[in-house]
Amino acid sequence: MRYQITGKQIDIGEALQTHVKTELSGVLEKYSGRPTDAQVTFSKSAHEHVCEASVHLSTGLTATAKAKATEIYAAFDGAAEKLDKQLRRYKRRLKNHHQERQQPVAVSGGASYILAAETEDSEPETLQPIIVAEMETKIPALSVGEAVMQMELAGAPVLVFKHEKDGGVNVVYRREDGNVGWIDPATGT
Repeated sequence: MRYQITGKQIDIGEALQTHVKTELSGVLEKYSGRPTDAQVTFSKSAHEHVCEASVHLSTGLTATAKAKATEIYAAFDGAAEKLDKQLRRYKRRLKNHHQERQQPVAVSGGASYILAAETEDSEPETLQPIIVAEMETKIPALSVGEAVMQMELAGAPVLVFKHEKDGGVNVVYRREDGNVGWIDPATGT
């Protein structure tokens, strides 16, 4: 497993890095068999330390957590506790679905764009949006249940995925009423 432990304008010492690796390894061994990499970033916000942790599993799941505390170790422990809870829920849901994924999730590449926000004062010269940034993104091949689970665990409002059965691009999203919506475009004519 690869660890990337960084600090934004904070020096991260060897003792903290060792603590992060030890604690995160303990959490991951309980719930997942094959973690691929973990990213932990520490920063400071006023008088509080902020810890953002992200763990990628070979099943395609990305679990993320963020915690704040006055002590840097307490901030990490809070984030690790949230990751523990997410992974516990993920494992419980996998058992409830009575299926074990034998192969890692297939992932295909795609382009992701950030578009400039329109200002209310000015009229755009063209109907083409202004692209601020372009990035590579990964689109996993999942079942609908796995897609909903991954969206909820990541805390994302929407998830684009390839449906495992027909290979079509689908979308699950959180509705305003709290339910989950699923968009399954018709294939063919």
